[in-house]
Amino acid sequence: MEYGTGGGGGGGGGASSSGGDAADAHRKKKRFHRHTAHQIQSLESVFKECPHPDEKIRLQLSRDLGLAPRQIKFWFQNRRTQLKSQHERADNSALRSENDRIRCENIAIREAIKNVICPSCGGPPVTEDTYFDEQKLRMENLQLKEELDKISSIAAKYMGRPISQLPPVQPVHLSSLNLMSMPNFGLTGPSLDLDLDLLPGSSTTTFPNLPCPTLNISDMDKSLMADIAGNAMEELIRLLQTNEPLWTKSTTDGRDVLDIDNYDQIFPKANSSLKNPNVRVEASRQSGVVIMNGLALVDMFMDVNKWVEFFPTIVSKARTLEVISCGMMGSRSSTLQLMYEEQQVLSPLVPTRQFYFLRFCQQIETGSWAIVDVSYDITQENMYPPSSCKVHKLPSGCLIRDMPNGYSKVTWLEHVEVEEKGSIHRLYRDLIYSGMAFGAERWLGSLQRLCERYACLMVSGNSSRELGGVIPSPEGKKSMMKVAQRMVSSFCASINPSNGHQWNNISTLDEFEVRATLQKCTDPGQPNGVVISAASTIWLPVPPQHVFNFLRDERTRPQWDVLSNQNPVQEVAHIANGSHPGNSISVLRAYNTSQNNMLILQESCIDSSGSLVVYSPVDLQSINIAMSGEDTTYIPLLPSGFTISPDGRGSNEALSMNNGSTLGGAGAGGSLVTVVFQILVSSLSSSAKMSPESVNTVNNLIGNTIHQIKAALNCSTS
Repeated sequence: MEYGTGGGGGGGGGASSSGGDAADAHRKKKRFHRHTAHQIQSLESVFKECPHPDEKIRLQLSRDLGLAPRQIKFWFQNRRTQLKSQHERADNSALRSENDRIRCENIAIREAIKNVICPSCGGPPVTEDTYFDEQKLRMENLQLKEELDKISSIAAKYMGRPISQLPPVQPVHLSSLNLMSMPNFGLTGPSLDLDLDLLPGSSTTTFPNLPCPTLNISDMDKSLMADIAGNAMEELIRLLQTNEPLWTKSTTDGRDVLDIDNYDQIFPKANSSLKNPNVRVEASRQSGVVIMNGLALVDMFMDVNKWVEFFPTIVSKARTLEVISCGMMGSRSSTLQLMYEEQQVLSPLVPTRQFYFLRFCQQIETGSWAIVDVSYDITQENMYPPSSCKVHKLPSGCLIRDMPNGYSKVTWLEHVEVEEKGSIHRLYRDLIYSGMAFGAERWLGSLQRLCERYACLMVSGNSSRELGGVIPSPEGKKSMMKVAQRMVSSFCASINPSNGHQWNNISTLDEFEVRATLQKCTDPGQPNGVVISAASTIWLPVPPQHVFNFLRDERTRPQWDVLSNQNPVQEVAHIANGSHPGNSISVLRAYNTSQNNMLILQESCIDSSGSLVVYSPVDLQSINIAMSGEDTTYIPLLPSGFTISPDGRGSNEALSMNNGSTLGGAGAGGSLVTVVFQILVSSLSSSAKMSPESVNTVNNLIGNTIHQIKAALNCSTS
């Protein structure tokens, strides 16, 4: 923009100049539209001949049309997608018409058959040989008997009574779940129009490495599932709303403890799936207030993509296998789904837990919902690979009650039977046996923290430290929070990858062992090439809060970051993510003259179950794109960082953190710290093995980092 184009000039001259400027702008606009139309016409002509141009053709088009190569590439991608959608719509329309025509023909044929008579005797004709008709009935009876035996064994296993005692058509205890009156078994229910695309957001997340199995679920199976879900819902509500004699308070840490003997008397089960001496029971219950209304929480629970995005630290994989019921009257109430899920502890030393389960949502009353999960066996083979830990989920879930001002009271229950097929690693034995690794406290703490993160996103005002002249707008803040959330999700996924890559021991030292995996990255938002992911877990005799504060503080970063060469680090932007000061996003700049163009994007988060410090190098141009509020989908991220959790030996101080109080104070035991590095190795192919040089580099990087952390925290000899 130009200021002051000349001195003087009368009012008439000003008006004439203004009119000329308007005409000139109009001519420029017409030239722009003609130029744009010419560009589109040229691209369309090339697309007709070559819908998939190679890089050489794209570069030629870029020079001829004056467009960036990336614009050319995206235009062809969008045009192919648009053309494919048009063809699919046309095919669907044609198939619908053909289906309607065939249906009408079938109806006409049935009506004609009713009036057919034999020309010889005047009676109905014999259409089939009686022998073949009898054989067909025998085969159908055999199939039905096999199906009945299978359903009967499942019913006896879950409900303690044979299939003969089941009601014939409507077995559901909750009258609102009448599957036989709901024809839309395969449809998903309507979802709430909520802007949850940052934390639990977008339902566009896909899992290309998770095959979606084809299930053959009969109406009898669905009726059995409905009965199991109804019984589980009744049990869940009673467990959540009853204290003694089912629950007692622990004298050591104040947690709710389930009385197993009373539970077995009140909820007798004919056959438990894991009745042997190696089975242990994990039961936990926790209540808390969440900054999100009940409808939004229910929508998040029943949308598997939002579920995974909301709990990346706990859920490594999830899939809806079948929607048994899509709800009633346009709501999530009475929705029943068959699902698969893998739960993780953020360390390669702990195997994931796998579940096939039914998830059932029921609105109890106005402003009150209950969601229950209960295991359900899948008999089909070639589903998902088995885990080294066999887990049976007894009725678990949560009760959600709306509170004023958009808050909710959530009571969470986790109740499982666990059979370890292998030994638990010594570092995590106490944490897992205490029930904190997969318990209700961890779920609820994560839910509270992530709801606070979403609430901070919705706050229109920003502090001077959040903007500081660096982030220009609320859109820039939202974009930064999105890219940071993607970084954290990618970091958690790298610890238990969904593509089946397994961790391999590359060194076992006296102090720690290093595990690594090699995989090729081609997805958008990741650097193209082969990536080495390496991790190691150590125990430190320091409370988790102290370790977290040390690792997230940019002032102490030179003490452990071997790549910074002990250069000081400055925080140039800061976004608060919750009431605890440790929940934040930072943009850091290291004073390293060789990489002035590189910054560090870091997110630190902490709740009652543990904490994370995740960071990734990002170039200055990408940071500017995010801060300006533009699309950050294609910003490449290769996150590394730390997971910190209590060791399970401390008191309840490790479980209490309200209004920013410390996590794990004095006497709270030590910390389990997992160090994770991801390194891009472009010289390796996807099938190559790690070279001795790569193994040595990874060992040195993790080893030096661990030694410096121990030295800085005065626990080198631990």
